[in-house]
Amino acid sequence: MNSVPPSPHAERMEFEIRGMVQGVGFRPFVHQLGVGMGLSGWVRNTPRGVRIVVEGGTEPLGTFQSRLRPEAPPGSWIEDIEVRRTAASGLRGFEILESEVSGSPDTSVPVDLAVCADCVREVLDPANRRYRHPFTNCTRCGPRFTIIERMPYDRERTSMKCFAMCAPCRSEFFDPADRRFHAQPNACPDCGPRLALWSPEGAVLSTGDDALREAAAALRRGRIVAVKGLGGFQLLVTADQPEAVARLRERKQREEKPFAVMLADLKAVRSWCRIRPLEARLLSGPEAPIVLLRRHADTPGLEGVAPGNPLLGVLLPCTALHHLLLREVGGPVVATSGNRHDEPICGDEHQALDRLAGMADQFLVHDRPMIRALDDSVVTVVAGRALVLRRARGFVPRPIPLPPPDAPEGRRTAATLLAVGGHLKNTVALAVNGRAFLSQHIGDLETAASLEAHHQMIEDLQQLQGATASVAVTDAHPEYASTRAARASGGPTIAVQHHHAHLLSCLADNRMGPPAFGVIWDGSGDGRDGTLWGGEFLIVREVGLGFERIGTLRPFRLPGGEAAIREPRRAALGLLHALLGDRLWTLGDLPALEAFTRPEQATLRQMLNRGVQSPWTSSVGRLLDAVASLTGLRQRSRFEGQAAMELEFAAESAPRNAGRSPGLAWVPNPAAPGEAAGNRARLVLDWGPFVLELIEAHRGGVPARIQSRRLHEALADAAVAAAVRVGLERVVLSGGCFQNRLLTRLAVRRLRHAGLRPVWHRQVPPNDGGLALGQLMAASGTTANDSNEPCASLFQDRS
Repeated sequence: MNSVPPSPHAERMEFEIRGMVQGVGFRPFVHQLGVGMGLSGWVRNTPRGVRIVVEGGTEPLGTFQSRLRPEAPPGSWIEDIEVRRTAASGLRGFEILESEVSGSPDTSVPVDLAVCADCVREVLDPANRRYRHPFTNCTRCGPRFTIIERMPYDRERTSMKCFAMCAPCRSEFFDPADRRFHAQPNACPDCGPRLALWSPEGAVLSTGDDALREAAAALRRGRIVAVKGLGGFQLLVTADQPEAVARLRERKQREEKPFAVMLADLKAVRSWCRIRPLEARLLSGPEAPIVLLRRHADTPGLEGVAPGNPLLGVLLPCTALHHLLLREVGGPVVATSGNRHDEPICGDEHQALDRLAGMADQFLVHDRPMIRALDDSVVTVVAGRALVLRRARGFVPRPIPLPPPDAPEGRRTAATLLAVGGHLKNTVALAVNGRAFLSQHIGDLETAASLEAHHQMIEDLQQLQGATASVAVTDAHPEYASTRAARASGGPTIAVQHHHAHLLSCLADNRMGPPAFGVIWDGSGDGRDGTLWGGEFLIVREVGLGFERIGTLRPFRLPGGEAAIREPRRAALGLLHALLGDRLWTLGDLPALEAFTRPEQATLRQMLNRGVQSPWTSSVGRLLDAVASLTGLRQRSRFEGQAAMELEFAAESAPRNAGRSPGLAWVPNPAAPGEAAGNRARLVLDWGPFVLELIEAHRGGVPARIQSRRLHEALADAAVAAAVRVGLERVVLSGGCFQNRLLTRLAVRRLRHAGLRPVWHRQVPPNDGGLALGQLMAASGTTANDSNEPCASLFQDRS
C-alpha cells in the first residue's frame, strides 16, 4: 500500500467487523464507499471477519462509519463493529488487500443466496455473454456455504478453484465498478461449470444447453428428472400431470405427504394460491424458501400434489438453472428433496446414481463440486410473522448469540460446546466464542446414511469454525442415536431434558433469557419419571439444567408404543381406557373402535389392562391424534403429524362461533407412591370432561370441524389460564405442536389479551430441529461437571 506524509488534518480509523461479511460483496461495498467519499485506506478478509483501515478528515470518517451498517449489502449481517482511532500514516488510494489466513476463524460463513434479478435478466438476454448460463451469479447471489472449504472466503478455498477465470471474467472480478468485483464463484459459459444429462446408468446423453433442453423435454413427457441444484439434488416432475406425480409418489414411497411446487414467478403463484405481502417477500427474498400458502379451492390438478391439504408449499426458482428449466417446461413442477425415505439429501452426482436409483429417469448434473449438501428451507407465517419450520438454505450457518445477556457471569462457560440434537428432524450446533452455529436440517436418524451425515456435520462444523468441542450436550433420552453416538465418543457429556431444551431454544431464538414460563407441547420426549412427556408447563428461572414442572396433561397409555404414533386409533383407545376403563369396549359406535376387528380389540384390551407395551404419555400431540380418530378424521397416519394437521385444517374451516365445550380442567395432582417430588407436576390438565362431551357430540351428529375447533380453543384457554396462575410475564410457546398455525395464533392472541408477553419461534424451528440450540443454551450456564441426578443416571451403562 502506497503512502505519503500524512496531512496534519488527517485521522485514521481501524474497524474490525464480525458477522456475515464475507462472500456477500462487503469488501467491494467498503471499497466503493471509501473511494466515493475520497478517503484512503484498505479492506481485507481475516479469519475474524473484515478489517478496514481508513484515513481522512474527521467529518468524512464519521460519515463513513455511520454508513457501514445501513448501507451494507443485502446478504450481509453485521454482528459487531470494533473501532479504534490511531495516528494517520499517509495512506494513498483505497485497495482490497489479500486475505489474512492465519488464526482461528471467528466470523460467520456466508449463506447461499438465490439468484438476483440482475443476473436473471442477463441469463434471459440473447445479447448478453451469459445468455442461458445456468451458473450465473454475482456478489449479491449464488453459492457460498455449499462451496466453501474453509475461511476466509476466497476462491482458492472453494470448490470453484478448479475453474480458471477467462479474461473477461477476470476483468469483472478486479473492476471496482463491476457488480462481480471479487465475486468468488464468478464464471461464464467459457470458463465455468457445465451441465450434463445422464442416464440412470451414468451414461452421458448430452451436455451444455442441449442437456438443459432435453431435461425439460423429458419433464414435459412426464419423466422424473433428478436435478443437481444449488444445495443438492431435487426430484422434479411436472405438477399438472397427475400420472407423473403418482409415479413419483410410488417410486419415493411417499403415499400422501404433500409435495412442494416450484412456480416461475409471483404472478404464477397468485394463480394457484392466496398470498399476503409478507409471504410474497419471503418467497422472493434471497433465502428463497418453500413457503406454506393457502391454495385456491378451485385450483385443478392439485390432489396428487397435496392431497386433502388446503395449504401448498411453494417456492420460486433459486438459481439461473431453475429459471431456465421452468421456462422450457412452460408450467409448474413438483420439486422435492432428492433422497430416499429417512435419508439426507444427495449432494454428489455419483452418490445420487446409487441412492436415487429406481426413482429418476434422468439426471441433470454439473461438474461444480459440492462441499456440503443443503436442502430448501421451509417457512410459514404465524401470528403476523415468519416462522421457520426447516432451517437450511439462506439461514444456515448464520449464528445466534449465546449465552443470553442476563445469564449470571459465574454461570457462563468458556468451553466450546457441541450439541448433538435429538433423534427426529436432527440438527447439530456448535457454541464458539459466545455464538451458536446451527447446522442445516439433517433429518431423522433412522438409517446408516443419516447417521453418517450426522457425524460428518459435526466434523464439518468444527472444521469451519476452527474449533474442537470439549463437551457434548445431548438429549436426556438414552436411546436416541445422537445421544448414543455422543456417549460412544468417550468425552464428557451433559444431558438436557427434551422439553427444557425446547423452552430454552425458543428463548435463544428470541434473544431472551430466563425467567420464563413455558408451554411445551409436542409428540413425545423422555420424561424424568419413566413416562413420555409432551404436554408440559415448565418454569425456568436461570440458565442451566434446572427447571420446575408445574403442570402436565393428564396421562394416558399408548398401546403398541411407537405403533400408536403411526395409528391415531391406538392413541384414542388409550385415551378412552384412561377415562372409562373396560367400559370403553361397550362404545361400539365410535370410529376409533370400529377401525379395529374383534380379535384386534381383544389383543389391545389385554395390552391396556396389563400395561404391556403401553407406555404412559402426557403428550398433546398424541391427544390431537386421538381426537382426530374419535371424530373420524384419521385412523392411520401416512406421514408424521398427518392426523394433527387434518384436525387443524378441520378447525380452520369451522366458524369462529363454534361454541365452547366443557374445555380442559386444571386439577391438583396427587403424589404417586414412591414418586420423586421433583418429577411430579403440581397440576394436571384434565381432558376427561372434553372427551365425554366429544363422544356425545359425535353421536349427536356434530361435525368434526366443530369439535376440532372447540379443542383448539380449549387448549389455548388452558395455556392462558396456566400462565395467569404462574404470573410470569414471559410465556414461551415451543414444541412441535406449535407448528399448528391456528393453535399458535389463538394462544398468542389470548396471552396478549391477558396482558402477558407470548414468545414463539422465529428462525429456529419449534420442532425437534431446534433442540440443539436449546441444549447449548442450557449448557452455556453450566459446566461439564454440572448435572442433576435424573439426567446423569440416564448415561449409566444399561447393556
